[in-house]
Amino acid sequence: MSAPFTAQIRSRPDGIRLGTGNEPLITLRVQVPEVWDTIRIDAPAETPVSVVKARALEALMPDALPQLEHFVMKFAGWEVLDERVSLADAGATHGSIFLLTSRRRHPVR
Repeated sequence: MSAPFTAQIRSRPDGIRLGTGNEPLITLRVQVPEVWDTIRIDAPAETPVSVVKARALEALMPDALPQLEHFVMKFAGWEVLDERVSLADAGATHGSIFLLTSRRRHPVR
């Protein structure tokens, strides 16, 4: 299955691949507005949202990784309240977009 259009727009050429390699994967796009960057993640639908969050933060904001709890994952405009659920249970499908952002709003200077 080829990458969906949403994963090809202004994203890094290197993506993250999760899983063992034998299971079917869905392609996600994770955006981090604090650094104006995105990353493509290929993961099994059973992957917990928290794993995707940690890997995306590690790739895009490695200095923020110790403060993982200060960041939230949003899907379709809503915060994923239980990040232990799988991507499929959160409603993600092939081509879904997640927003990974700070829990607190910061003033723009």
